[in-house]
Amino acid sequence: MKLLTVAEPVRQRQTRRLHRRILWWGGVGLIAGLLLLQLHPYGRTQTNPPVLAEPVWDRAETRRLTVRACYDCHSNETYWPWYSQIAPLSMQLYNHVTEGRQALNFSEWNSQAWEADDLDRLIEVVQKGQMPPTDYLVLNPQARLTTAETGQLINGLIATLGDE
Repeated sequence: MKLLTVAEPVRQRQTRRLHRRILWWGGVGLIAGLLLLQLHPYGRTQTNPPVLAEPVWDRAETRRLTVRACYDCHSNETYWPWYSQIAPLSMQLYNHVTEGRQALNFSEWNSQAWEADDLDRLIEVVQKGQMPPTDYLVLNPQARLTTAETGQLINGLIATLGDE
């Protein structure tokens, strides 16, 4: 068994004080950084351009499932929740929507060049569960589809977009 010298408890107290100080100032720095992020408008210019044209859906159920799981990022009918005004979430949501609209926009259907490969890629990402993305589903659990709904959505998308 090791005997403590008189200096060791003093060093331990000093070390604990130093750790508390580091944690305190680290927390203050983190809060200050988050507050400073709120000053930057990036990601808070959420706008919904007008809806120009939609695909001609095979059934209302296909459209309903697509709206529920895809429209927030892949249409001009995005719902911007309250937290979409708070950085860094606003930045992430803005990027999701911008990239989603560029890849596939159900609200500007006639202006997009649609090919058979596009439908294959769309079906693949839905089948693999890559869409909707997991981080989106955390904040939007209503967009999560059951296995049966995923199958209905895929069949509906094939029926709707297969002739495009």
